[in-house]
Amino acid sequence: MSAVEYETVIGLEIHVQLATVTKMFCGCTLSFGDPPNTHTCPVCLGLPGALPVTNAEAIHYGLMMGMALGSELAPRSIFHRKNYFYPDSPKAYQISQYDEPLCLGGRLGDVRIHRVHLEEDAAKLVHIGASGRLHASDASVVDFNRCGTPLAEIVTEPDLRDATAAAEWLRMLRATLRSLGVSDVNMEEGSLRCDANISIRPVGNSELGTKTELKNMNSFRFIERGIRAEVARQTAIVREGGRVEQETLHFDPRTEAITSLRSKEEAHDYRYFPEPDLTPVAITQAMLDRAAAALPELPLARAERFERDLGLSPDAAHLLAFRTELGDYFEAAVAADGAQPQPLANWVSNELVPRIGADADPAESKVEPAALAKLVSMIDANAVTGAGARQVLDKLVAEGGDPAAIVEAEGLGAVGGADSLGPVVEAALAANPDVAEKLRGGDMKPIGVIVGYVMKETRGRADGKEITKLVRQQLGL
Repeated sequence: MSAVEYETVIGLEIHVQLATVTKMFCGCTLSFGDPPNTHTCPVCLGLPGALPVTNAEAIHYGLMMGMALGSELAPRSIFHRKNYFYPDSPKAYQISQYDEPLCLGGRLGDVRIHRVHLEEDAAKLVHIGASGRLHASDASVVDFNRCGTPLAEIVTEPDLRDATAAAEWLRMLRATLRSLGVSDVNMEEGSLRCDANISIRPVGNSELGTKTELKNMNSFRFIERGIRAEVARQTAIVREGGRVEQETLHFDPRTEAITSLRSKEEAHDYRYFPEPDLTPVAITQAMLDRAAAALPELPLARAERFERDLGLSPDAAHLLAFRTELGDYFEAAVAADGAQPQPLANWVSNELVPRIGADADPAESKVEPAALAKLVSMIDANAVTGAGARQVLDKLVAEGGDPAAIVEAEGLGAVGGADSLGPVVEAALAANPDVAEKLRGGDMKPIGVIVGYVMKETRGRADGKEITKLVRQQLGL
């Protein structure tokens, strides 16, 4: 058994279905969930004599993506035929870009982009049978509605080193693409699919090991689990003296099993040659100007602005910037009431989100941005305690409304000052003489007992700092 320590090297290939109205090379409308084979034509079915025409809007979206990722935009790019036979490809080739892609290079965060190119999606194979996978007694049918859907393939350099980092980076990419509006990036519907190229090498070695490719993972959780499983498989092979074979693999999230699909093809296996029925794509200044004008503020820039202008912590800024709906809600709340940004950010992410659901859009909840901002301001003004504010937020989530009115109606206003809170503190000390004695002796650890007593008596309306102050005063500390 080898005692060598290995590091993981990961590169991602991400397929993004573009949100154009029609397919990549024909006029068929895009659809999801429509009856099978109802959005087809001679072009996307590959019938003899049918000629493709490049979708100009797909080129526009590709340029936007390249600009957002800082890529070099090719003044001229061409499409190729990528030849392979599979039932989901009616032409027995895919129109894609090979050595002259639309975008080269770039970066998102700490990961370099190798290239972004455009191509068409394949049809959808549906396996029929109790096993869920194809056997001799089962059957397969093909739905050609998806065939020809515009795809952008984003290929990274092998800059990722573990499964968690890969999933986090993919989340960052998804947020960026969503902000661009080029795709709905819905992984459940296949609008965003990820292949991971994985290899291992001895720590300190700069040479890349033999890579395998995990295909078509469609959730962040599956991506993490799949990469971890493949790293474990490769490590076990190498430690036992074997050699990793270059191949394409399938990860089954139900069983954690990894199975081989086929040996990994090289470029020459696809016999690329220029698509003879399409002219080269020539990028004009007008096309560049249009793409630049369409770029919104990107999540990374938004996070930097939240830190710089609003004083948010890096973690809070990143969360709000890369969850577009949370960032929009937060900014609306800041503009509505002028609440302190960092406490407001904390209440959005730590209090509101858990109550409405991690994936919910707060703008669709009953809690208006102005209402949450007002509640946070009331905490800052000592009009309500944190515990009382949480009760108010529960009410807002259930029914909506005005936080001040809820505080008044429910009697949740903060109790403070010696006149109102002093007698309650005195009663707490009298009810817990042993604790009071320890406090007099300088041991402040059990003060939580007194605070808890007062909080119970005031229904959470007392301020903890005020309680501590009054305890010290009454005990002469």
